[in-house]
Amino acid sequence: MRTTIRIDDEVYRRVKQVADRSDRTIGQVIEDAIQLAFRPTRSDASITTLPVYGGSGVMPGVDITSNRSVAEAMDEDVSLDAMR
Repeated sequence: MRTTIRIDDEVYRRVKQVADRSDRTIGQVIEDAIQLAFRPTRSDASITTLPVYGGSGVMPGVDITSNRSVAEAMDEDVSLDAMR
C-alpha cells in the first residue's frame, strides 16, 4: 500500500542512513520500525503465576543435586496432592 506521511527531517536522515547501511529501502526500514513498535512488551504479556506449596524442604528420597533423582520424582505418576 502506498501512502504519504510527514516525518521530521532529522528522523528521515537517520532512516536513510540505516537503509543505506543495511542495503534496504527507506520503506522497508520504516515498516520494520513500525512492526517492532507493535510487538507486545513484557508488561503487555500476561505473567503466569507459578503455584507455591508450603512444606519443610525436599520430598523424601529426592536428591536435589542429582538431575536423575529430580527427573524421576517429576515423572512419577503420583498426584501433586499425594506429594504434599
